[in-house]
Amino acid sequence: MHTLLVFALAFSGGVESLGVNYGQVANNLPPPEQVLGLLKSYKVTKARIYDTNPQILTAFANSGVDLIVMVENEVLSDLMDTQQALQWVETHIKPYFPATRITGIAVGNELYSGGDTTLLANAVSAMSAIHAALVQLGLDSYIQVSTPNSLAVLAESYPPSAGTFRPEISGIMTQISQFLASTKAPFWINAYPYFAYKDEPNNISLDYVLFNPNVGMVDPYTKLHYDNMLYAQVDAVIFALARLGFGGLEVRVSETGWPSKGDPNEIGATVQNAAIYNRNILRRQLGNEGTPLRPNSRLEIYLFALFNEDLKPGPTSERNYGLFQPDETMVYNVGLSALSSTSTSTSTSTSTMSYGSVSLASSAASSKVAKMGYQSLVYWIFVYLMAFQVLSRRPF
Repeated sequence: MHTLLVFALAFSGGVESLGVNYGQVANNLPPPEQVLGLLKSYKVTKARIYDTNPQILTAFANSGVDLIVMVENEVLSDLMDTQQALQWVETHIKPYFPATRITGIAVGNELYSGGDTTLLANAVSAMSAIHAALVQLGLDSYIQVSTPNSLAVLAESYPPSAGTFRPEISGIMTQISQFLASTKAPFWINAYPYFAYKDEPNNISLDYVLFNPNVGMVDPYTKLHYDNMLYAQVDAVIFALARLGFGGLEVRVSETGWPSKGDPNEIGATVQNAAIYNRNILRRQLGNEGTPLRPNSRLEIYLFALFNEDLKPGPTSERNYGLFQPDETMVYNVGLSALSSTSTSTSTSTSTMSYGSVSLASSAASSKVAKMGYQSLVYWIFVYLMAFQVLSRRPF
């Protein structure tokens, strides 16, 4: 059965909507050229880094890997000026593009974590200035500009239909949403069900946060059923955006993951839970799943993180989110070796759902793999194996 599952994953054509975060807060990581080899060996074609490291940008040239780069929080205020933003793009982006497939620029990361709204407010000007520089250089149709947010931007997230932004940043979120809508860029969210479980392990089902079979929950207003917390968190963000008048924005997950080790008070941080969480996400992504609110629009997710990073501050868990150790051995086998880089064809359509005064437009994309039922897949596996057996006995 395990062999058939691995074959089925490889035969299915890979995961177009799954990427990985390549953090570098460590003193023992392999060089970028070696990291690229690791990504390619596991058929990972999307990555996100937390700077514009020239060594990485050079190493990833002509690799076929889509790369999202980041403007560090500490330099954000400098790029509010259009001339400085142009100089930044000319220095950090233009020399490497298009050989290095830079597809996005993340302007900061988690700029609002409670209380201080300064960084988030600065992001609006910086995003506009960087986009204007891309337009001037003819790169705007290739590179999207956005900013990843933590779930701290939400005042309410349960049930998902109650999703609302915090009142003190509602005006800023409206400006950011307007920018994203006008430039056709996605809204990025860093979502970690692990934190919710760690804080309330007696009230939250472990199976619910790990994507394991469970009874789930039903939103009392929309009647939509949720069998995992990540999808509920994403839909809460969609509802929050809709309340601002931007229900059509695509929401993507820029970070999610589960630590394989933690301090004694970090309940649930184990190798077993980390493997289950990421393996179940991979399984869902193979089917190009969407959330209950947007079931036909596949959800793009970036796992955190590629490596365990030994210099990250904070609790033990912060240094143990990696799929790999710095020596490139697996912390646990999440199933990446079963992936294939073969793309699948998709089709798009538009649907609209309305709940009360909130309008939610979504783009639907379904792949050939997503439509393939279990019985059909087993049938074709059987046909393939029988054909292989016959051909292997055929004299030449």
